[in-house]
This record gives sequence, C-alpha cells and structure tokens, in this order.
Amino acid sequence: MDLSVKVLELTGILDGIRGNELRREVSAIVDNGADILLLDMKEVKFIDSSGLGALVSAMQIVRNANGKLFVCSISDQVRMLFELTKMDRIFKTFTDQDEFNRQVLATQ
Repeated sequence: MDLSVKVLELTGILDGIRGNELRREVSAIVDNGADILLLDMKEVKFIDSSGLGALVSAMQIVRNANGKLFVCSISDQVRMLFELTKMDRIFKTFTDQDEFNRQVLATQ
C-alpha cells in the first residue's frame, strides 16, 4: 500500500495567527488525502500557548482522518517547552527529516 506523505516546513514564531494558518493548512493536506504529515520545525524560533494549541489541533485533525502526524528538527528551546508541557508524550519527534525517513518510511 502506498502511503501519501506530506512535509510541512514551519518558520518563525508559532503564535495564534500562525496557528490558525497551520490548522487550515493541515486540514487542506488531510482533505487532499495525506496519510502521514511531518511538521519540520527547524526554522521555528518560538512557540506560545496558542501555537501549542494549534499543534494539538493539528494532531486531532490528522488523527480524525486516520492519519499520523510527526514532528522533526525542533530547537532546544522548543524541545524544553515540549518537555515542560508534556507535549513530548503526544508528539513523536525526530532529529531531522533523514531520521524520520529511516524510522518511519523505511518500515512502511
């Protein structure tokens, strides 16, 4: 079975405004039939509480469509935020897209 994989590269600050854009983008990606979504966050400098909420919403959107959402390339600051808010238990994270490809796509 061929899985449809989409990579979404996020940049800058993930706040309320960008979070709303993220929700719309994720909905569109899922509506277009993606089975797996990878959020590449190497260019994300900061996430506020609205941004965290948007990530959780994105996860719910993907799960409701029976898809999977993964995150890669998070900065040390974002990793610390994920750990403090227990988001690291919700999101499966990878060091970078190469690790994601080796661990997820190679096993499909």
